[in-house]
Amino acid sequence: MAETAREPVMTGGCQCGAVRYALYAEPFNPHICHCRMCQKAFGSFFAPLASVKNADFAWTAGAPGLFMSSTIAERGFCPACGTPLSFRYVDTDRIGVALGSLDDPSRVVPTVQYGIESRLPYFTDLAGLPGKTTEEDMAADVQAKLKSHQQGR
Repeated sequence: MAETAREPVMTGGCQCGAVRYALYAEPFNPHICHCRMCQKAFGSFFAPLASVKNADFAWTAGAPGLFMSSTIAERGFCPACGTPLSFRYVDTDRIGVALGSLDDPSRVVPTVQYGIESRLPYFTDLAGLPGKTTEEDMAADVQAKLKSHQQGR
């Protein structure tokens, strides 16, 4: 009997569109990691990640660059635009995807924090900072010239 193609439950990819992936199961263990390695890898205060089994994950376009960030872990990223895409302990049967690289990141809500020994002291205050929309912060003449090169959502 021929195997039927699986439908992904979620998709994602990099900013330029060169590397894409699909998840064939709902991700588990959605979290943010504050460890210093994740801060450096994401160029941010933390890394938002969630996992799926390797069997429920596929690169569907392009191929990620891989960096062995330690003796036990590799991180995937787009070699063209640099978007962080994945984290994987090399001896496990699962891969973590960067939540911000999902086409609809609002579908996966982090439920736990790891690496809190490196959490920046002002992290809990960030949500209380004053905010503006992108349009409020950008002059109309600059908005008129803006053309995004970002692919997808």
